[in-house]
Amino acid sequence: MSENSVSRVFWKRFRHNKPAVLGGFFLLLASLLALFAYVLAPDGSSNANQQELRLIALSPGSKVEVVVFEPQKPHSTSFWQKLYTGEAHPPAFFPVQRLRRDSDSLYFQMYRRTTDAETAWEAVPIHKQEGSYRVETRRYWLGTDVMGRDLLSRLLLGLRVSLSVGFIAVLISIAVGASLGAIAGYYRGWVDQLIGWLINVIWSIPSLLLVIAFSLALGKGMWQVFLAVGLTMWVDVARIVRGRVLSLREQEFVTAARAMGFSDVRIIFRHLMPNVVGPIVIMAASNFATAILVESGLSFLGLGLQPPAASLGMMIKEHYPYIIMDAAYLALVPGGVILLLVLAFNLLGNGLSDAFDSKVKMM
Repeated sequence: MSENSVSRVFWKRFRHNKPAVLGGFFLLLASLLALFAYVLAPDGSSNANQQELRLIALSPGSKVEVVVFEPQKPHSTSFWQKLYTGEAHPPAFFPVQRLRRDSDSLYFQMYRRTTDAETAWEAVPIHKQEGSYRVETRRYWLGTDVMGRDLLSRLLLGLRVSLSVGFIAVLISIAVGASLGAIAGYYRGWVDQLIGWLINVIWSIPSLLLVIAFSLALGKGMWQVFLAVGLTMWVDVARIVRGRVLSLREQEFVTAARAMGFSDVRIIFRHLMPNVVGPIVIMAASNFATAILVESGLSFLGLGLQPPAASLGMMIKEHYPYIIMDAAYLALVPGGVILLLVLAFNLLGNGLSDAFDSKVKMM
């Protein structure tokens, strides 16, 4: 069977698995939202960290009138910089209840949750050399958190962090695990015993404890989380690749490659590894879900990303006391996003497993 025929059979099997297709579509949508998080977020500032203490824990759908002051010489931010890091110097704003303006001053009443309480009118001098201002109505679709930040914006950036950590961690785990597994399965002997001993040692340590140990050794930060999570998930990949290479190394095409004088590196990475792609892809989907859970657990424990960075696990940590109050959604929404991401990756992994398995018949 040609390579094109194999690909057609694979995609035909995958398309017939509706839960897997649904999981893949959800992950594609989540990836696009994460990629354009700063463009789509109502709060486009760096880390969506514009705080306003008067707007703490607003209910979803709340609308607030705000005065936004634009500086006379605004900081220019390119599209690519905004896409990656957001606006470093967003314009200042403050919420108001009522406002009016005369020739040189802006008079306003500060925003209060209870509209029946009267507040004193305050004045701000407005001069041309200080820049301009505009009045707009902001809607907080998911409300605000305990620091008055837009929850939807923080959620989009937390989604970006989770998917980024999962992607980089999976790449690290595949690079380390596939290389060690292939070497162990191909050379066997003392090399296989040494790598097998290392796999058993790592396997015997609980994953979360191992991640915590790596985090304490490497420090706290984005790249430290990437390495800590990635260096703890390579064991499963190594075991699967080792088993597949052990069964493939005695095949005729490997014997022919040796007879033609090909080097061991070429035989491993050009002839053996393409035949192990299926199990690696399935394991990658499973490890992606695991990486998201581990990163969320680290952030919840305070060992992952640090404030003001947005993380789904950190959002749960900041708001879990509100579960027994009237604002339980502050913790339940990020928790629901984690649940949907992990479920989608598991559905995708099951669909890929069935698509690669020739024994599974299409309905």
